[in-house]
Amino acid sequence: MLSRVRVWLNRTYAENVFFMDQLRRNPSDRAVEIHATHGDPDSPVLAAADTADLEPEGLSPAAYVEYALDQCVRRGIDVFVPRLHQAALVAHRAEFAAAGTALLAPTAEAVAVFEDKAIAYEAVRSVGVPVPPWWRVRSADELLAAVEELEAAGHKACFKPAAGAGGVGFRMITRSPFSLAGLDGFPSPYVQLDLVVEALRRAGQPVDWLVMPRLEQPEVSVDCLTGPDNLLRLAVGRTKNGRRRGFTLDERWLEPARLIAEGFGLHHLSNIQFRMLGDRPVLLDVNTRPSGGLHQLSLCGVNVPWAAVRLALGEDPGVIEPPFLGQDYTVVSGPRSLLPVPAGVPRQREAGIAVPTVPVQAASAVEALPL
Repeated sequence: MLSRVRVWLNRTYAENVFFMDQLRRNPSDRAVEIHATHGDPDSPVLAAADTADLEPEGLSPAAYVEYALDQCVRRGIDVFVPRLHQAALVAHRAEFAAAGTALLAPTAEAVAVFEDKAIAYEAVRSVGVPVPPWWRVRSADELLAAVEELEAAGHKACFKPAAGAGGVGFRMITRSPFSLAGLDGFPSPYVQLDLVVEALRRAGQPVDWLVMPRLEQPEVSVDCLTGPDNLLRLAVGRTKNGRRRGFTLDERWLEPARLIAEGFGLHHLSNIQFRMLGDRPVLLDVNTRPSGGLHQLSLCGVNVPWAAVRLALGEDPGVIEPPFLGQDYTVVSGPRSLLPVPAGVPRQREAGIAVPTVPVQAASAVEALPL
C-alpha cells in the first residue's frame, strides 16, 4: 500500500480550497492529508484542511523560514506549497530537503527574476517573448512623461506596482475630470491623471510603478507544470473574454509560455499571462505559484495539483496531454464552511469594530477538522 502524502499550503488564496479538493480526489486514490496555515482565522483554507494553525504575525522573512522548518518537522510535511515569503523559503530548499520536505516551487533565481515586473519584462524580452512598452516611474514628472508618450502613440495608459500580485494597485488613467458620473454604479478602475499627479507631489516620496498601455482581451492564462530538468510536462491556456472562459492549446500562447517556463527554471507550477497589444499577444505577468483558477483544468480531464505533487516527490508523471478541452464556461461562486468561532473571539467585520488577533497558541482549536 502506498504511504499517505502530507501536503502543507501556507497563507494562500481562498480559491486554493479547490486545489485541496483535487489532491484528495487524486486518480490513484492515494491518501492525502492537508495542513494549512493562515493569518486570518476565517480563511476557508483552514476549514478545508485536515489540520491547521494560525500563523504568527510580524515575522521577518528569516524568522518565517525558521517557523516553516519547524512546521515541516512537527507536522511531517512531505510537500510544501509556499506562497507567503516564497523567495526566502526557496533560498533554503536544501534545509527543507534535509527535514524530509520537498518544496513545490521554482528555483530561487526564477523567483527573484519575476518578483519585479520590470526586471521580468527585460528578461523575457531577451529570449524573444514579446512584451508591451513600459516605463518604470517614481515621480509625478516621470508619470506625466510616460502617459504623454503612450497617448501620443494612440494608447490608453495604466499603471500598477512594479512588485505585487492579484491586480492589487492596478489603475487605468483618464483625463476626464471627476464628476458625479464617477459615483454612479460600482467603483471604477479609472483614476483621473490630475488627481494622481497631485497625490504624488503632495506625498513627497517616490513610488515604484510600471506605466504601460492598457492591453485588450482575450486574456490567456497558461498553467505550466515544469520538471527540475527544465522540461514542460503540461501547458494549457485558459482564455478569458468578459464572462466567457475557455481553454486553448494554440501555440501563439503556449510557445512563449514554454520559452519562459523552461528558460528560467520555473519548476513545478507557474502561471504565465498574456493579453493583446493590437493584433499580437504580449506578456502581461508571470506568477511563480499555482494560479487560483488551476482547478478549472479539471474540465479538460486532468488533475494538475496531483501531478505537481507527484513531480515534487520525484514520481515523474511524464508529459501530460489533456484528453479533451472542456467547453466554454463561466465562474460562479459558492458557499464554503468556516471553522467554529473560538470562545471569546468576535467575528464582526463592521466598520469601527476592532477585531482582536487570535493568539497563535489558540491554533489547537482548529486542528483535526471535520471535512
